[in-house]
Amino acid sequence: MNNFLLFGSLGATEIIILAFIVLLLFGGKKIPELMKGIGKGVKSFKEGVKGIEDEIAEPEKKEGKKETGKE
Repeated sequence: MNNFLLFGSLGATEIIILAFIVLLLFGGKKIPELMKGIGKGVKSFKEGVKGIEDEIAEPEKKEGKKETGKE
């Protein structure tokens, strides 16, 4: 289900054609390096999003403690 949402309305044929074009453009040796870079970028993005979520949740926790009188 997630793959369908990720690629929209692309079918198997279109995905195979895109993979072939990428292989032609970058060559077999460069693709693992590109995927490694993309993986690092996604990891960094997720860490950033988690950091922002933690910053947002932290004041809410402090407010909850003040309302109950516990610290």
